[in-house]
Amino acid sequence: MSEQSAEKPEQKGDSVNPRAVCNVCKRLYRDPKILPCLHSFCSDCIAQLEPFSKSPPLRRLDAAEDRSGEDRSAVTVTVLCPDCDSEVELPPSGPAGLSTDHLALDEVFLETLVTDGPLGCDLCGEGDAGSRCEVCCVNLCEFCRQAHRRQKRTLSHSVQPLEDLKARGRLCRPVLCSLHPGQELRLFCQPCDLPVCLECAATLHRDHRCCPTQDVIDRHGDRIRELVAGRLRPRLERLEESLQKVEASQESLQMRVEAMASEVRAFARGYASAVEQHCLSLLRRLEELRVQRRNQLHLQRAQLQQALLDVRGGVDFAERLLSCGSDTEILSAKGVTLRRLTSLSESGYDPHPATVAPDDGGGICFVPNEPAGEVEGYPVVGVINSRTVDVSRCTIEGEGLHRGVQGQRGNFTLVCRDPAGEQMVRGGENVQVSIVHKEKKKCTVETTVVDNSDGSYSVSFTPEEPGVYSVWVCVKAQHVKGSPFVLTVKRKLRRHSGTFHCCSFCSSGGAKEARCGCTGTMPGGFKGCGHGHKGHPGKPHWSCCGSTVQQSECLPQSVLASVSPRSHLRTVEL
Repeated sequence: MSEQSAEKPEQKGDSVNPRAVCNVCKRLYRDPKILPCLHSFCSDCIAQLEPFSKSPPLRRLDAAEDRSGEDRSAVTVTVLCPDCDSEVELPPSGPAGLSTDHLALDEVFLETLVTDGPLGCDLCGEGDAGSRCEVCCVNLCEFCRQAHRRQKRTLSHSVQPLEDLKARGRLCRPVLCSLHPGQELRLFCQPCDLPVCLECAATLHRDHRCCPTQDVIDRHGDRIRELVAGRLRPRLERLEESLQKVEASQESLQMRVEAMASEVRAFARGYASAVEQHCLSLLRRLEELRVQRRNQLHLQRAQLQQALLDVRGGVDFAERLLSCGSDTEILSAKGVTLRRLTSLSESGYDPHPATVAPDDGGGICFVPNEPAGEVEGYPVVGVINSRTVDVSRCTIEGEGLHRGVQGQRGNFTLVCRDPAGEQMVRGGENVQVSIVHKEKKKCTVETTVVDNSDGSYSVSFTPEEPGVYSVWVCVKAQHVKGSPFVLTVKRKLRRHSGTFHCCSFCSSGGAKEARCGCTGTMPGGFKGCGHGHKGHPGKPHWSCCGSTVQQSECLPQSVLASVSPRSHLRTVEL
């Protein structure tokens, strides 16, 4: 086949039969060879592949062992198949030693038959080919066909019209010997396991058993059919089924992901719209608060300016009158001046500086994590908190504010509230707590204030001295309601583990000489208990071996000298 005929199908692009095209050069096959992985490429394309690995030469066999005639002393080269990336080994003779893919050649010829335009003659190259020699595999014009018929060597060749071959749809042509051109491979050498021609059988394979191809095709064909039908075809079906499942899963996955992606995008668009609307709502609320607080400040400013103008006018007039006026002038203007100054001092607008600007915007804050309901069905967060602390409504919780014990930790909780009495939902207020002993002014108690970030503040302290303390609780430098509070700290008590006895005087029935069974005495004798008569006067008291103890109930009258000491557990004051 000429180079021109090989190039024509390539120009038609996608219409070219892919089985007639080499996947390396993307042109019609030229001398196609079959790699061990059963993929075919042009002989020249295989020769240009980059060697993947090289192995040392094999041991050279003698003539009796080496029946194939190959040079086993050559280096063995392996390449990677361009189609499947399999590592395949090339014969020592290179691509020429590979089997020719005659089926690929048939596809190439059929491709040339279906292309538009006439085929050129492969012999003269001038006329249009109308016939083809199936033995020589060449396209012939009419003149060359007649000459082909006249030559003795090609007289017996089968020459068919191209139109008949094209209508047949499949090319049937003989496979010729590469060593003896024109000789068809009709025999099969069994020792060498390859087809040969008559001349090869008579010369190179004369000592080998050669049989006609039709006598051995069934045996070798059956072996191929057995592998295909018995093993590979079922595997092929299983692989195809598995592949279909995987591909179906891929398609389902892709469709599922695309559907979910659409849902996510729709959700994101809806959520973004809701967030944008919520943002605009927050900004409107913030603007409303700004206008409201600005108006309040404007009103307060106007009041202060008017009050300042009134006081300044009265002060300026009074000072000028006192500094510049004569006695008579002062006395004559005294009445009206005193009335104005008295009115200004008693009923004039006189706010405390700490309350002049209670609302400077510090009470307005943005709480990003607080739920703010739903917008178009989407939950949103973030609120504008404009609640401010009303110091007069703040409350104190806990008994530790009023009672304490020396050396023991006390605590109470301050709850900040807004003007409506609701607890604040955030912290950050300036809370100050001071605890000072009323008698010992230098005795102070260190306090710890913990912001709970919910409007409440935990206060803890540990008093070291007993007595009465004054507790100041201030928010924004202002006392909360009830501050300063009174804290009473009692002396630390411990459990007494000694032996307690009732009053010897009472227990003995009023005997002045009575003594305790433990041989101890009460200071002052019978006068120590405060009794001046026999019996129990009803005043609870205790005595213990000369120690002053906490009061309790007296025991019944008894003769203490005749009884053993009674053991009691009482809490005594140190």
